[in-house]
Amino acid sequence: MSVISLEDRRDRDRERDPHSSPYAPWMHIDLLLVLAAAGLAVIGVAAIYSTTRGRDVENFNDYFLDRQTLFVVAGALLMVFAAWVPYQELAKFAVSIYAVGILSLIVVLALGEEVNGARSWYRVGEFQLQPSEFQKLAVIVAVSAFLSRYEDHMTVPRLFFAVGIVAWPGLLVFYQPDVGTALIYVFIGFVLLLIGGIRFRQVIGIALIATTVMALMINANMLDAYQRDRLGTFVDPSSDITEAAFQQRQAQIAIGNGGVQGTGYGEGSQTLSGLVPQQHTDFIFTVVGEEFGFVGAAITLGLYAILLLRILQAARLARDRLGALICSGVFAMILFQVFEAVGMTLGITPITGIPLPLVSYGGSSAIATLIGLGLVLNVRMRRFV
Repeated sequence: MSVISLEDRRDRDRERDPHSSPYAPWMHIDLLLVLAAAGLAVIGVAAIYSTTRGRDVENFNDYFLDRQTLFVVAGALLMVFAAWVPYQELAKFAVSIYAVGILSLIVVLALGEEVNGARSWYRVGEFQLQPSEFQKLAVIVAVSAFLSRYEDHMTVPRLFFAVGIVAWPGLLVFYQPDVGTALIYVFIGFVLLLIGGIRFRQVIGIALIATTVMALMINANMLDAYQRDRLGTFVDPSSDITEAAFQQRQAQIAIGNGGVQGTGYGEGSQTLSGLVPQQHTDFIFTVVGEEFGFVGAAITLGLYAILLLRILQAARLARDRLGALICSGVFAMILFQVFEAVGMTLGITPITGIPLPLVSYGGSSAIATLIGLGLVLNVRMRRFV
């Protein structure tokens, strides 16, 4: 009788079990999520081209178009990497990744480049890098790894520790000052704590503390004048003396011009005239609304709905608590950004400068969003492994 070594037996069992192959998880990739993300990226590239080409098409400067295309391609490659490495292995490095992110947020306050009133950027040659975008993912993984250790209700010490994970980067981002991104951190933390088992009275307590801290910071003049104008415009929409009021008014006019079917691609009067400030970044949704009308806006929002529903399904199908929390964090990140970015063009939310995921111009935002979607694919692909 022949003796089979342990290694040979493992190889034989691996051949019999298709799920043991390193390529087996890719059999369960969520193609619908990938297609929805690709569709939004295409809409973004098309909208960026429309808003940056101006009236003189023959002398068009393809700077923004080429950059955004490069960002999407780079983000797609990193999305594959984020899906390839098992998320349980990535979670082992959560503390290190989080610490590096905190350090980058501290350094950017001293050495970063100021853009639109916020010191949030590193300059690397011709490119800019916004560390706060990537730290959102680090917070998601760190809080998820911490909460996944506990199945019972959230105790007070655990609650304060989890809040601290979110609060430190949130405060550093607020101090830049970047209120919009800081609010994303707050929402991500709130959703993860809800999934993690926080009690109702703890929810009330955190909400009161967070509201008090934000109010004190605002009253302490930590915000720049333009940010206070944005809040004032939201409180009093009839005011038209600030730049924020002008920006929001022009955005609403652009969307109103679109009607049902839109003015046609490249034919939007507000877009061609450049009357909407920061249209290729913060107010990119106005291009969709003006040139493609209600139909185009509905299709775009429909793609976001598909994306978010697939993320929720991935959370529901996750094989463990860690995977469900990671998906929930990515869901919260994208949901808040879509709601705020679309809402501020319609005048239902304050102007905060939050980009529309995968559609607005911006490398850090696009790449971070695609990496987050890669983590969601990672969780879904490994639900049977």
